[in-house]
Amino acid sequence: MTTPRKTYPYLDLASIRARLDASRGREYWRSLEELANTEGFEELLEREFPRQASEWKDDAAGRRQFLKVMGASLALAGLSACTRQPTETIMPYVRQPEEVIPGKPLFFATAVPNMAVAMGVLVESHLGRPTKIEGNPEHPASLGSTDATAQAAVLDLYDPDRSQTLTYLGDIRPWSSFLGAAREALGPQSATGGAGLRFLTGATTSPTLADQFHAVLQKFPKAKWHRYEPAGRHASRAAARQAFGEPLNTYYRLEKADVILSLDADFLCTGPASVRYARDFAARRRVRGQQTAMNRLYVVESTTTPTGAKADHRLPLGAVNIEIFAAAIAAGVGAHGVDTSASSQITGGPHAKWIAAVVKDLQQHRGACAVIPGEQQSPAVHVLAHAINDALGNTGKTVIHTDPLDPHSVDDFDSLRELVEDMDAGKVEMLVIVGGNPVYNAPVDFAFTQRMSKVKLRIHMGLYADETSELCQWHIPEAHFLETWSDARAYDGTATIMQPLIMPLYFGRSVHELLAAFGDQPNQTPYEIVKAYWNREHPAAEFEDWWRKAVHDGIVPNSALAARPVTFKGSAAPPAKPAQAQGLEIVFRPDPFIFDGRFANNGWLQELPRPLTTLTWDNAAFVSPRTAERLGLQNEDLVELNYRGRKVKAPVWMVPGHADESVTVHLGYGRTSAGRVGNGVGFNAYALRTSDAPSFGSGLEIVKTGSKYPLAPTQFAHMMEGRAIVISSEIDEYRKNPGFAKEKAEELPKELTIYPGFKYEGYAWGMAIDQTACVGCNACVVACQAENNIPVVGKDQVLMRRAMHWLRIDTYYKGPVDNPE
Repeated sequence: MTTPRKTYPYLDLASIRARLDASRGREYWRSLEELANTEGFEELLEREFPRQASEWKDDAAGRRQFLKVMGASLALAGLSACTRQPTETIMPYVRQPEEVIPGKPLFFATAVPNMAVAMGVLVESHLGRPTKIEGNPEHPASLGSTDATAQAAVLDLYDPDRSQTLTYLGDIRPWSSFLGAAREALGPQSATGGAGLRFLTGATTSPTLADQFHAVLQKFPKAKWHRYEPAGRHASRAAARQAFGEPLNTYYRLEKADVILSLDADFLCTGPASVRYARDFAARRRVRGQQTAMNRLYVVESTTTPTGAKADHRLPLGAVNIEIFAAAIAAGVGAHGVDTSASSQITGGPHAKWIAAVVKDLQQHRGACAVIPGEQQSPAVHVLAHAINDALGNTGKTVIHTDPLDPHSVDDFDSLRELVEDMDAGKVEMLVIVGGNPVYNAPVDFAFTQRMSKVKLRIHMGLYADETSELCQWHIPEAHFLETWSDARAYDGTATIMQPLIMPLYFGRSVHELLAAFGDQPNQTPYEIVKAYWNREHPAAEFEDWWRKAVHDGIVPNSALAARPVTFKGSAAPPAKPAQAQGLEIVFRPDPFIFDGRFANNGWLQELPRPLTTLTWDNAAFVSPRTAERLGLQNEDLVELNYRGRKVKAPVWMVPGHADESVTVHLGYGRTSAGRVGNGVGFNAYALRTSDAPSFGSGLEIVKTGSKYPLAPTQFAHMMEGRAIVISSEIDEYRKNPGFAKEKAEELPKELTIYPGFKYEGYAWGMAIDQTACVGCNACVVACQAENNIPVVGKDQVLMRRAMHWLRIDTYYKGPVDNPE
């Protein structure tokens, strides 16, 4: 972590609480600094338009930093070549393709993989170059919408830091050289049935890839296919085995849910189905004329999330206590097959009325409610959620179970542990790592780097020459999903055939080509492999017509997985234990945008303000104001996080509404081989994460270092300076007076603009944003950036209030700092 300049003013939290206690009526505030109203904060306001703002301090270094963070944007803008130029003489069209019209884009259906789960999209292409991604209106996972990472995916395509050459020990080699080396290494493995051969991949929902792996494992029956996703669906998979005796995929029909209870789940903004969930949820929140009935959302969470911000009722609670809360709800609704004895630890406490109200509301909406557990919660919480939904009759109505999306449904940590043990024992002679980066993100107690060094032949395929590829002999540049053929399933099982929009820019190869190298037809193309699989699935004479339609529409017809009738079998898991008073709780969460670190080199996502905190270009140790007050911490204090004998340094940031005695850290930062944009940004929280507590644990100690580390939020830009922030009311007031907003709106002074008035005759242009539907995901911000190619300016310029986003989503609070609305 580097330490740039500028810090924020000292916060007197006692004075802030006193001010809020004395306030009357509906008072909104944007930050703790605004409430404090110190001289330091006034100085921040003065910096909104500082003198000499046009000057670029430290000119040479500033320009170098600008070019570094703008690399992919410049490529996308066409300032450098975006396609590999042919070696032959370029000639003009003799006959121009009739579908290619300069200035008129074409659109192609494909899918964006989110943890391998497909989101159907339409990609805009200008003269053979992909430029913009939008949702596919016909695809069930998007219905025409996308999320922030999908919008930013086109920037990864043009990233000049992507791996561009196939190498062996750092030397450039051709693909034929790798094929020859692979055949030579596989010779001894054929004699042993592949006993020394191991594959390590992330999650996959590709039917074609699964078919290829099964063929390879038939050829080498003693080889093993391992799987590891650092921020995957570990808990839900384990819970399904406990609750139903088999792995299952679970999703929710929120358009049918009148009442929703979220157990530490940010389902509106994270996860493969979040775009669909946000759409279905918003449809039940919109008020149109006499249609004023709305759904109701209860959220219990340890870390503040956009889903919590949309809640009608929100309860901050430590992550370890969510299980006890869920047990209390299960006991209240009469769930069977689970041990709810732990509920006594909370039902008699300060949350008793809250729990009773939730139980009553759920019982009054049997079959029309849903309980959603968070992916980073424990398997026990997921089992309790299954028990509650079963007791309330939600299964098959608002809660749907299907066969697993991933054909290789194993426990990620158990699978990686088995691989590590085999490497340590010298059983692995050839290791093939596809797409992952375990050297960076494997649990620290696995000592993956040391164990992997014992493997004789190590092969890595990835978009970037990352931390793992540095320790492998062979590195194969991976093709971007917009450069190759493949397929994937959506959250409900709907399959999409993914088509390329451009030839590989950097000589990348697809995972299908890599797997073909271990089979009997090593020279097959991705197109041939994918098409051959679907031809076997649909051998009818009209296959060509079927194929063209499936590719064109972006949807394989009738491919959604059927709902499974299931029987809840209960759980043998022990009851929850009360939280032990052993230091602070530490909570690990994937970053909202760079996720587990795979998007760390994407400048659009690094500079995109995080929901609620609006931080850019960094992660931080998030704490509640009350915890910060007890520990004597201020925003931007650089502290040492000491957890189980391991230490990292991190800046502190107070988050109103965060659970007390709990510290949240985001994964994905502290990279050393991400690229010029992502290297050295933030601190590496994986250095504290262990396999037995991948989501949260107790025993954290915070030690102040006496130093400061400035952070770059956008929340302090464009302050209202006393003007009304937002006009809002309760639904009852709207029913009495639908025009309340117009009555309360401020009339703008005529001298606000130098332009003369304009008389509109007929239509007038305007923009309206439905705040009841907006979930604060920031997808619109990065979509605007992608559409208009708005520059990335870097952290130093954000600190100077020079962020250039044309759209901005601010956070507004109402109520006490410890649990505001």
